[in-house]
Amino acid sequence: MSREHGPVDQGRLLTALGIEGRLLAEAVRAAPTEAPVPACPGWSLGEVARHVGSLYRMVRRRLTDGRSPDDWPRDPEPGQSLQEFLEAGLSELLDELAAHDPADRADTWWPADRTYGFWRRRMLHETVVHRVDVEQAAGAEPRGVPEDVAIDGIDEVLTLWFGQKLPMLGLTGTKAGSVGVRAGAHSWIARAGPATTEAWRCSAEEAEAADDVVTAAKPELIYLWLWGRASLTAVTVRGVHDQAAQLWALLRLATR
Repeated sequence: MSREHGPVDQGRLLTALGIEGRLLAEAVRAAPTEAPVPACPGWSLGEVARHVGSLYRMVRRRLTDGRSPDDWPRDPEPGQSLQEFLEAGLSELLDELAAHDPADRADTWWPADRTYGFWRRRMLHETVVHRVDVEQAAGAEPRGVPEDVAIDGIDEVLTLWFGQKLPMLGLTGTKAGSVGVRAGAHSWIARAGPATTEAWRCSAEEAEAADDVVTAAKPELIYLWLWGRASLTAVTVRGVHDQAAQLWALLRLATR
């Protein structure tokens, strides 16, 4: 059986990836490709769609080759629409992921998880975030994020991007402190400062003892706030606010 690195089981992650990928493709079909994407300055809706379709192909190649590929298809073939480009890449990736137990070894960029399951989770959240981008660029009301997916996404952005990617980039905070994040029955601590950048799951009591505590009416709002896809007022911050602001700013560097 696979080792679970997040609060959502691997079967659900794979199913959700398929659903979100199809929602993204549908949103692209109905939207103007030249529309600017608010959360990705300088990018158009079409460029975001090509980026995701390209990533589907890159990850599949990485899985089959056992290493990060030097080259892969980055644009639709002649006569292929962006929607078709996304759907074809998604289908190939889903087939590859479904053909392996999520515990099977795979090449990844997270030392703590060198498995196929890493890519189920990573590509789900890549797809959700950019689906929201496309909907926002098209001026459409985002369809929302299922609660379990949002909670898993909070866990991923904190433990992977904040706790792993920032140290890989050599980036730290300027002021030592902690942020407690509370979403439903789930809680986390994110600690940053000149000497450390780390995050972990914790009890509600531990989260409440942090310098700042971030909560929201729905886990989706915290998830999108952490990814820079929701307004700064989408969440409630209790405390001095400095640490929550630092967390948000550091994540902009980690996820750019």
